[in-house]
Amino acid sequence: MINADLLRSLAIDPSGLDPAPPWTPRGSAGIQRLNGRHPCVRCGRPSTVAGVLETPEHGRRWVDRCVPCLVATTPRGGPQAPLAETPAALQEAARTTGVALTTAADEA
Repeated sequence: MINADLLRSLAIDPSGLDPAPPWTPRGSAGIQRLNGRHPCVRCGRPSTVAGVLETPEHGRRWVDRCVPCLVATTPRGGPQAPLAETPAALQEAARTTGVALTTAADEA
């Protein structure tokens, strides 16, 4: 299931997306969707990945993306610690593994 925050960040209105079936599409349903040559919601090229978004206001909607846009819009885990703590974490990891490490930071 696709997060509604993704569509908000891309300024895509879910009401403009095609309604998806009430069940989770798998296998042949996704393939049938891709055979229809729907455009990617982000760039307009032919989609190669079909997903579903569900919102209380719009129900279930198809979110079609091409692979480059899928990769560009897939959430990834961020740092586990605040960025300011990263150099200290690297120094500690280097110390425990016996690796010599010199860090430099741009204070600008």
